[in-house]
Amino acid sequence: MIRALIFDFDGLILDTEGPIYQSWRELFQKYDCDLRLETWAKIIGVPVGTLDPFTLLEEKLGYPVDRAALSPERRAREDELNARQPVLPGVEAYIAEAKRLGLGLAIASSSSCKWITRHLTRLGLLSHFDCIRASDDVDRAKPDPDLYLSALECLNVEPHQAIALEDSPNGVMAAKRAGLFCVAVPNPLTRELPLDHADLRLDTLAEMPLEELLRKAEAL
Repeated sequence: MIRALIFDFDGLILDTEGPIYQSWRELFQKYDCDLRLETWAKIIGVPVGTLDPFTLLEEKLGYPVDRAALSPERRAREDELNARQPVLPGVEAYIAEAKRLGLGLAIASSSSCKWITRHLTRLGLLSHFDCIRASDDVDRAKPDPDLYLSALECLNVEPHQAIALEDSPNGVMAAKRAGLFCVAVPNPLTRELPLDHADLRLDTLAEMPLEELLRKAEAL
């Protein structure tokens, strides 16, 4: 029996990935460079700093840029775009239904705890989650399974008793390596990326009621 849901955060609860990519791409374009999606895909779902966009830009240009001056400008643009983003479709309904059914709720994200809690607080969702596991909590973030294993331990459930909700290939890989049933719910940025290793794919969480998803997962 399924006893818990574990959500990714970026791109699954809130589409922060689109604004992050757009802000970096606009910065690259100022230097007449392009930041292609297939390059950015290597960054999605992994900790900040794993692949530094400034390093990519400097490699394209052949000279260093003024990171100290450009960083606040890019971050302000990202924040401006993020402030416009609503909770993604179906997320709040899943949370409400999970609470009604007595399921545990957790987040397993490669972002920092500060980043996640800031946005969840702004959206009024923080109090709904029993457990948050972020990059601060593990030595190896996604695609390694450690975040999911830590969330499972926090929730006191076994892998076969939880469902992971993910939007990126790295996230799906992490969930499957931890032994979870994984649902891929891609956002506009990850829709064209390979997600075939997920157990189920939905366009949005609003596409399938939670109780139907539970039946599918428990039937396997």
